Amino acid sequence: MAWSDKYIGIPYLDRGRGFDGCDCWGLARLVYARELGIALPSYTGAYSSAEEAAEVAALLDTRNRMQTWQQVSTPRPFDLILYRHGRLSTHVAIVIDDYRMLHIQSDDAAKVESVDDPRWQARLVGFYRHVHTRLKED
Repeated sequence: MAWSDKYIGIPYLDRGRGFDGCDCWGLARLVYARELGIALPSYTGAYSSAEEAAEVAALLDTRNRMQTWQQVSTPRPFDLILYRHGRLSTHVAIVIDDYRMLHIQSDDAAKVESVDDPRWQARLVGFYRHVHTRLKED
């Protein structure tokens, strides 16, 4: 059984942060807490979806990447994949292995999809590794 199996089927819930429902950031946060013991920011306060989208994009911007996230060319399990949604880089997925990712979108449940799927490749911004996973694995 892969670590990702227990997350498949979690329903989409805007601002959700648990097994009862998640948005894409909530799913990443849940996986990082449960599988890696790393607490990511919640972003569950009073916010609009557009504001959260901007915060998630800012989380992985150049200044913050140097502190917490590093862009990598060869992804490993648990790296985050950042995708564009419209003009903003706001959708995240979690790398399972060389070919698969775990993610969730509105009106769907958490599922596994191919990293190489053309509809995702066209929106790919990059792969990012959390500094604490680097310390544990490097």
